Amino acid sequence: MKKILLLLANGFEAVEASVFTDVLGWNKWEGDGTTEVVTVGLHEQLQCTWNFKVTPEKLLHEITLEDFDALAIPGGFEEAGFYEDAFSEEFQTVVRHFDERKKPIATICVASLILGNCGILQHRQATTYNHPTSKRLAQLENFGATIVNERIVQTDHLITSSNPGTAFDVAFRLLETLTSSENTMKVKDLMGFR
Repeated sequence: MKKILLLLANGFEAVEASVFTDVLGWNKWEGDGTTEVVTVGLHEQLQCTWNFKVTPEKLLHEITLEDFDALAIPGGFEEAGFYEDAFSEEFQTVVRHFDERKKPIATICVASLILGNCGILQHRQATTYNHPTSKRLAQLENFGATIVNERIVQTDHLITSSNPGTAFDVAFRLLETLTSSENTMKVKDLMGFR
């Protein structure tokens, strides 16, 4: 069984988290059965960007990072307090742990800024929210990343993406990384994506 740590910051976008629970959950029941997602946060209750409240299964201090095979992180909104948790030392420790062990890290939209903030994107290709009105690409570049303005950028074990519209694609890319192309195509088909 491959365990995926779904790391949730206050102010995260629910839709960006739900793609991981759905795609990897479909795999658990309808695919090859090898994935299990555990939702983890710093608080007993988290408030999403649009005031939806979520109770994570575990608090970060209750888990052992070595028990997990991959890390998934949805993005969120600054106005909802996302960066308070996202840029915390606790989150940075988690990201560095997975990066040092070359375990898959999948981020959606501005969650890639977490990777940049902790220094693991130095001279690595990555992307983040890329709408022309946003300054997030410049922010990611200031963290030392080599910007590639594409929908999804995968560099080694790191997956970054440009906006919420990429969410399902990122989740399927993570599933393929953890299982196989054939299994991922089966799950996509069952979910109506083929």
